[in-house]
Amino acid sequence: MSNTQYAFLKRSKVPNREALQTSIDRLGFNLKLHPEFTPFEDSGFSPCVLDGIADVGFEVFYSPASNIVEDDAGLQNIVGDNDFFISMVWRGSMKDCACAMIVSCALAKDFDAVISYELNAPEPLETLIQNTKAIINDAAKEMPRGQRQQTATPLPNRSKPWWRFW
Repeated sequence: MSNTQYAFLKRSKVPNREALQTSIDRLGFNLKLHPEFTPFEDSGFSPCVLDGIADVGFEVFYSPASNIVEDDAGLQNIVGDNDFFISMVWRGSMKDCACAMIVSCALAKDFDAVISYELNAPEPLETLIQNTKAIINDAAKEMPRGQRQQTATPLPNRSKPWWRFW
């Protein structure tokens, strides 16, 4: 199952790699973007290093907001006057989720992005940062990719935060 985090922002505010990395560092997260990370040109998997672990990352895509908003008034309320979005996609790995969340925090804090998980109502930056820290803690408990066991996943308990469904 894939998950998507959307960052709606003005196209002119989409940061280059250096500005995004600086923002991540200022937030105190131990995430390093790939040295060749190139906004607008990259599409697909973007590798990262999280807390010294290199086998992590997320898929990244760039698009005009009009491609997703159409005539949806509820979504237009989320997007506001932002004309562009970055989608960050991950699968079942909490480490991959943590990477996308950290980048989302940086985009929200320093580049005025509105962050929406699966096109749901956005959370305040403080909540986003708190949730990201909890996700990082969960990710630290996750076994490396090659050591994970394949087991049936029970249905999620809806009383938990969305990232604890796995």
